[in-house]
Amino acid sequence: MRRILASAAALAIVGTAPLWAQGAASCPPGQKNAALVTGGTYKADPGHTLVEWEVNHLGFSPYFGLFGDISGTLQLDPKAPQNAKVSMTIPVSKVTTVNQALTAHLLRGPKDAASKPDFFGASPADATFVSTSVKPKGKTMADVTGNLTLNGVTRPVTLAVNFYGAGKAPAQMGGAENIGFEATTTIRRSQFGMGQMIPMLSDEVKLKIAAAFSKQ
Repeated sequence: MRRILASAAALAIVGTAPLWAQGAASCPPGQKNAALVTGGTYKADPGHTLVEWEVNHLGFSPYFGLFGDISGTLQLDPKAPQNAKVSMTIPVSKVTTVNQALTAHLLRGPKDAASKPDFFGASPADATFVSTSVKPKGKTMADVTGNLTLNGVTRPVTLAVNFYGAGKAPAQMGGAENIGFEATTTIRRSQFGMGQMIPMLSDEVKLKIAAAFSKQ
């Protein structure tokens, strides 16, 4: 009897859920299938595009934080992926960590006119990445080289990019074509004018990127 009641309750819950939500439980709209990618101009989804940064803290543990609210565009032709172009803007002023004091330290301005901030300063300019070349590696990976401008310094950086998924969003969420990628790279912060506290905090900064785009 208890099993019958439990089954009836489950059916009642499923029956009251939106149809698109029921379907999503068995098959998400995005799939790791390159055949679903169509050409055109895509706009970055600022709510789902993130840059995670990680440093070595005193040799004891890794420490990481996030940049979010990222904007940008991707121009893509799946028949000629080497011609893809991407341009992204990262608001450094919105850096996030789980420690309010550390977040404030990252954005602290100079104590006097002769000193420099340890990291970004009180009013940091947005960082940007503009691609200069794309080298496909198989159907789902590519090395994307571009100019990273951070803390007023511009240097070339190569991202190892992996295709994550593509497809159409549910109609209730706009129905737009979406595409997403993961990417990784490592930079040296000293090359961008942030050499303080090395080696207590590592010069190497690992970057892990989640990039989500919607077709325009």
